[in-house]
Amino acid sequence: MEIKKDILWRVYLCFIAMALVCTFIIGKAFYIQQSQGAYWRNMSDSMHTRIEEVDAERGTIYSEDGEMLSTSIPQFDLYIDFKADGLIENKGKLFKSNVDSLSICLAELFKDKSAEQYRLILNKGFKSKNRYFALKKKVSFDEYQQIKQFPLVRLGKNKSGFVADVQNIRLNPYQLLAFRTIGLERQNAQKVGLEQTYDTLLKGTTGKRLVRYESGGVAVPVNEDYDIEPKNGKDIITTLDSRIQEITENALMKMMIGNQAEHGCAIVMEVKTGKIKAIANLGRQSNGSYWEDFNYAMTPTEPGSTFKLATLISILEDKKFNLSSNVNLEGGVWHINGRTVYDSEKHGQTNVPVKRAFELSSNVGMAKLTYSSYSANPLQFINHLKALHLDSVTGIDLYGERPPFIDHPGSKYWSATTLPWMAFGYNVLVTPLHTCMLYNAVANNGVMMKPYLLDEVKQNGNVISVKQPSTVEKICDSQTLVQLKQCLIGVCRDSGATGFKLFKGTTYPVAGKTGTALVANGSHGYGDAIYQSSFAGFFPADNPQYTCVVVIVNKPHAAVFYGASVAGPVFKEIAERLITLNVPQPDSVRYASVKTNDSAAYSYAGFNSDIKSILSTIHIAYKDSAKTQLAKMVKQSNQPTITSISEIKNTMPALSGLGLKDALYICENAGLVVKINGVGKVVNQSINAGSAIAKGQLIKIELN
Repeated sequence: MEIKKDILWRVYLCFIAMALVCTFIIGKAFYIQQSQGAYWRNMSDSMHTRIEEVDAERGTIYSEDGEMLSTSIPQFDLYIDFKADGLIENKGKLFKSNVDSLSICLAELFKDKSAEQYRLILNKGFKSKNRYFALKKKVSFDEYQQIKQFPLVRLGKNKSGFVADVQNIRLNPYQLLAFRTIGLERQNAQKVGLEQTYDTLLKGTTGKRLVRYESGGVAVPVNEDYDIEPKNGKDIITTLDSRIQEITENALMKMMIGNQAEHGCAIVMEVKTGKIKAIANLGRQSNGSYWEDFNYAMTPTEPGSTFKLATLISILEDKKFNLSSNVNLEGGVWHINGRTVYDSEKHGQTNVPVKRAFELSSNVGMAKLTYSSYSANPLQFINHLKALHLDSVTGIDLYGERPPFIDHPGSKYWSATTLPWMAFGYNVLVTPLHTCMLYNAVANNGVMMKPYLLDEVKQNGNVISVKQPSTVEKICDSQTLVQLKQCLIGVCRDSGATGFKLFKGTTYPVAGKTGTALVANGSHGYGDAIYQSSFAGFFPADNPQYTCVVVIVNKPHAAVFYGASVAGPVFKEIAERLITLNVPQPDSVRYASVKTNDSAAYSYAGFNSDIKSILSTIHIAYKDSAKTQLAKMVKQSNQPTITSISEIKNTMPALSGLGLKDALYICENAGLVVKINGVGKVVNQSINAGSAIAKGQLIKIELN
């Protein structure tokens, strides 16, 4: 019994000892976690360091005329290390003596909180002894430069504890202008456009830095001596011209809004080099506005009648027919292998020369010519299309180009009617860029040029590489080329041709082709009556400088859908503006006569109330016939007369004669992005008065 008691006593003693030890451990753990947790976590964080990569400053994308299209700007996140030496010594004397003045400066700069609120925030951070206290995020470069001169901050990082974490953000200054082509570099998102294509040039070489991780996983630079500086990215200069891009985008936008079209694109190519001077892509958004949401210029579609140029090249090159050969249009209706070919525009013509059939854009004519020439050997026609590179990508230096589709005998899609339908642009898929490349080859004396967007690469302002134009091949012989130009000029010049009314009276010759194609709407097929309107051509026809292609997909059952009525006016506006800006013209065209007896006339524009106030102040009698906010004062019957300037919502008003203040007020209220050149009064505006406008559009204002 004694032995048993002795054993039990020892067991109880061990149990009590173990219980006491466990209680002590649990108590100590609770004490450390609750009372000393913050201290030990900070201690752990301060010992956790690593080498991390530092992104280089991304290069800038410029237009050929020197405008900044995409650039990086620094943005700063501000933190305070409240355990910095200067803040903890002398019981925080330095902090306490500067907190009031610093709070006032921060309140005046950001204007989001009062000075008292900033003082409470700073005091709270000081009491917490946080090593990485977040003060303000997304601070601009200008704001950061001002903050560096504030009380306490100007003493430096070690004394003030202020730490700036720099992030570079990508900015497209012109927003809508060629937005899809330029692209946007975003963190954790797929790059597009030139930002994607030339990412390796733009991004530079990453650097390295030693950082310490604070609570919350935030990294703090600890010693600049260990840093390896990143090497900045290279700048790229594109072939895009900001003036031509603006003209192209505005002309396309006006038609898109006016016709409530689904989407569209317009391309301008420099004839002799293949440089893409402008590429506009606009798609209708859910709210009815338009944006550069997709690169339609590189998306294959059934081209319609603009494809007839490729058909004509094949027929003329193989000497199957010549321009004076006759073809029976049968009044615009032809039955072939159980189907019917229709001409889209009624003309009632029968036997006409090949040239006239092309000018009338006759589907029947081109289908009959092709069927007669190649029905026995369709592959001969297909090989011509391949020789024109309509079966492969153009090779433009831009990611995302989709391959075209050219059917061939023996495929599951080939049928007895495939060949005649291909003749007028159906059963084939090509991109607007392919069409532009083909028409440009005719303009360039038969030499096809490879389209490209990169002109130069620069490093620190020095040119390190220049891209040269690249020829693809000659598409036809000189005899065929002469005939092709005759046909394209005839479309725009000869009476009754599809482009005659559009270009009647123009002071410069144009060569081009209209196109209208019925396109499918997904699972709905062709039942929604959606038409694609196109116009492709070059100007001036006697000395081609630019090739332009416009393709617009209209809304279902649109009242206006012919190529000459929808795409044609966009082409014409672009051509007229570029002829005026860039193409040399005879003096008889460039200069207008001046009547000497009009030298005493005048015209002043501004706000109605301002004009009246000035005239009343200087005691000048005037006649008031203005009923609008905007007005102009002109001379009528030797008397100052105030007349109205029309203002229509979502329509561009006339700015001529306005001072800069008034012009800016009007444009910015309309949501336009304004670029100004010169001083004085407005003498020119890039968006014509009366044109439809949309928020985000760029307008250039020229002052005298």
